[in-house]
Amino acid sequence: MQQWQILAILLVTIGLFLWGRWRHDLVALSALLACVLLGLVNSDNAFIGFGHPAVITVACVLILSSGLQTTGAVDLLAKYTLPKSSGPTISIGVLMTIGALLSSFMNNVGAMALLMPLAIQLSKRLELTPGKVLMPLAFGTILGGMSTLIGTPPNLIVSGFRSQAGLGHFGMFDFTIIGVCVAAVGITFIAFIGWHWVPKREPKGIKGFESGSYLTEAIVPEDSAAIGKTLGIIGQELDRHDAQVVSMVRNEFRVFAPYPNRRILQGDILMIEAEPASLSGALTEIGLEIQQENPPKEPGGEQDLMGPDKPLQKEELAQTSLQEFVILPDSLLIGRSAREVQLSRRYALKLLAISRQGRRSIKRLRWEKLQAGDLVLVQGNPEALTGFANTFSAVPLANRDIRIPNVKQAAFAALIMATAILATAVGLTSAPVAFSVAVIGYVVTDIIPLRKLYDAIDWPVIVLLACLMPVAAAMASTGTAYWLASVLLENVAQGSPIIALTLMLVVTMTLSDFMNNAATAAVMCPIAVSTAQQLSASPDPFLMAVAIGASCSFLTPIGHQNNTLILGPAGLKFGDYWRIGLPMEILVVLISIPLLQIVWPL
Repeated sequence: MQQWQILAILLVTIGLFLWGRWRHDLVALSALLACVLLGLVNSDNAFIGFGHPAVITVACVLILSSGLQTTGAVDLLAKYTLPKSSGPTISIGVLMTIGALLSSFMNNVGAMALLMPLAIQLSKRLELTPGKVLMPLAFGTILGGMSTLIGTPPNLIVSGFRSQAGLGHFGMFDFTIIGVCVAAVGITFIAFIGWHWVPKREPKGIKGFESGSYLTEAIVPEDSAAIGKTLGIIGQELDRHDAQVVSMVRNEFRVFAPYPNRRILQGDILMIEAEPASLSGALTEIGLEIQQENPPKEPGGEQDLMGPDKPLQKEELAQTSLQEFVILPDSLLIGRSAREVQLSRRYALKLLAISRQGRRSIKRLRWEKLQAGDLVLVQGNPEALTGFANTFSAVPLANRDIRIPNVKQAAFAALIMATAILATAVGLTSAPVAFSVAVIGYVVTDIIPLRKLYDAIDWPVIVLLACLMPVAAAMASTGTAYWLASVLLENVAQGSPIIALTLMLVVTMTLSDFMNNAATAAVMCPIAVSTAQQLSASPDPFLMAVAIGASCSFLTPIGHQNNTLILGPAGLKFGDYWRIGLPMEILVVLISIPLLQIVWPL
């Protein structure tokens, strides 16, 4: 009965992961609580996963990665290593190599976020569509994470399960031989062949907003010259500024393609499509203002007209800047609208347009809930735009940097990180201890201010890992993992260790294409250990197969955060990834299986 219960919980959990309606950490917590209520996990040990070495190490690595970003260490590396005049093959190969190298020692999402603006600049120099550079970069950063213990959470999870099996933790560079070989072949394939297979798509998010036109909402104030005029007349006046009205809102009711004879009233909201340079003139011509939230009132009842909540006036519009951002997977904006976060009232910013997977949205912008990978066009002064990027985890796609490299601090950050890696590699201390000491070093040297220490941690990932640890342990303690391994061995592998190893890699890789890679590793590790035990083989090659498979998510944009991150900027679609993702996964299998038998004999 317990085996059926844990199996049912596991299947429901995987289904919810694939559905994607709820966040992974909430799904994992629900699975853990279900196990506790059914008696599969002792209530006293329900949250023991939060003290697991793998969870502590992941948290510390995220903090250290943030320090490398904020000091500009990565920017300096990219500045002096990226080719300035080479062709596509060499340029893309070097960019992927840098991404792989960085993601070996820092969070691969952070490495991707740092290199995205450089990739887009490189695509312009090479006269390629952004997707032909961004997809190789995403795959390169994913490949690089396999090379070290701290490169990606699945490696840490696998190491933890090896310790539970009584074999001790994997070392810092136990993953390196296979990881580097797989990454080298993958990078070579993409640099010479793969990037040609990326569909040639022109993302509207990058060119449509800047060299074409964008959409903004303008309100008709009480003293506007537009009051009483028809939309037809307004359209003629806007024609002189290469602008047009695409829709309007009256009394919260939206009208698409409004009738030309409809007269304008005070308070109407017009959705205007215009060139950035001509917007100010267009608004001045017909007497409109940028649509803003109503500013808050002071205790005395008067509005604060000097604060950041003051609506933008026509003469102020020319002094503001336009900045395009891509929303990161850990952004506070995900699932929320500009109105919900009070973007204009609290941050003096205006959301002008949204592009999702290359499609520009003309809905009421302040009501539109944002998603990871969305491109947003934001208007405001440079200081407010910089604050927006830092507060909401958004990557700017123009040439304006938001980090000022500090050579001294960058050197300290790199030295502390290298020392922690060396201490772990030579066995001086364990990874959690070494990287915890490194975090203290970052705080002492002011690389990361104490007030921002915990902001650098991706808490949903931490909760996900900590909750799935006891669930995975219940799979082993109830015998469910042993039973699943028996079914696979008897019906598919038929007792062959090599077939079983290949099956372990392919199944893990397939799951990772559709669900979180850390969750995939936690689910598959008990099965891998049980499979090895039944074959009287070493669990190491099977655990390594899980680590490789969990990291190789190339078929879909939802398998890995880096794949999601490039959807908007590259203008890609869901079905574009398999074109080079499928050959990549086949290459991974062909290279990994022989190497596993050599490096980690069965």
